[in-house]
Amino acid sequence: MDLFDRLKAARPLAWSAYVDHAFVDGLGTGALPVAAFRTYLVQDYLFLIQFARAYALAVFKSRTLADMRAAHRGLSAILDKEMDLHLAYCAEWGLDAAAIEATPEARATTAYTRYVIDVGLSGDLLDLNVALAPCVVGYAEIATKLAARPGALDPPNPYARWIAEYASEGYVEVAAAAREARRPCRPRDDRGALRRPRRHLRPGLAARGRFLADGPRRRLRRGGEGGRRLLFLFPT
Repeated sequence: MDLFDRLKAARPLAWSAYVDHAFVDGLGTGALPVAAFRTYLVQDYLFLIQFARAYALAVFKSRTLADMRAAHRGLSAILDKEMDLHLAYCAEWGLDAAAIEATPEARATTAYTRYVIDVGLSGDLLDLNVALAPCVVGYAEIATKLAARPGALDPPNPYARWIAEYASEGYVEVAAAAREARRPCRPRDDRGALRRPRRHLRPGLAARGRFLADGPRRRLRRGGEGGRRLLFLFPT
């Protein structure tokens, strides 16, 4: 079992709250309100802007040229490809770039993206990669599960293209590479366990970040897990 699977197994309820969210189910059945999907598309673009910053931070946090190049590939993929493709897809839903960029970030978007950047600034490359993992790997898992549902990829489902894109062989390979990049890399103590970071981090509010809050284990400010409320990227 790799690091990502260990962390996911440690927080099954939080992970399920993300990948089995009502928004996700609506994508598979086609019953999701169009207004909710349009809101998601706008916020996902704003999310990509912050994730580009996170990958730039990963270049800085890298200790080897190989890790720097890997982080740069992620940054380049977002800035040079994914954001343009996302805007083209948004245009099909009647959303233009100017309107999207003028839209304020939703609370959930800010919560998760700033959590990722805060972890990256406070920790090392492993911390940052762990915080990034739920997005990259989670989308592949969600779409693959949805694609297996009868009718999910049929033309009557307005979200069939979204599902097909993230369930595609190309994206699944991206997710697999991201999972490999999140292997443990810290020095180990005599018992072979990862050393715990000696710092306090602000807790993330989004489910995609919080399910990994204990991996590697961190002490959180304000005690506990920073509150019981979960915020999701997906609007309802």
